[in-house]
Amino acid sequence: MEHQPTAQPIVVYPVDPYVVEAFKSLIGKYVVLETTRGRIEGCVKQVKPDHVVLEVHGKMCFVRICEIVWIMPS
Repeated sequence: MEHQPTAQPIVVYPVDPYVVEAFKSLIGKYVVLETTRGRIEGCVKQVKPDHVVLEVHGKMCFVRICEIVWIMPS
């Protein structure tokens, strides 16, 4: 009987490249986001493959891209 190594789990990070590119074009602009938890309004500060950073009332807010339903530039 041959011993086989234990399979390692594969971590998958969902990336939506079209949404990331859309957000990159909005850096420095005010946007309204609808998320699965509600609406957020703020200025886009940074964009990463899995999240966007908004400045909301002087505080940084990190929103996972997979939780965003729609984006509306203001």
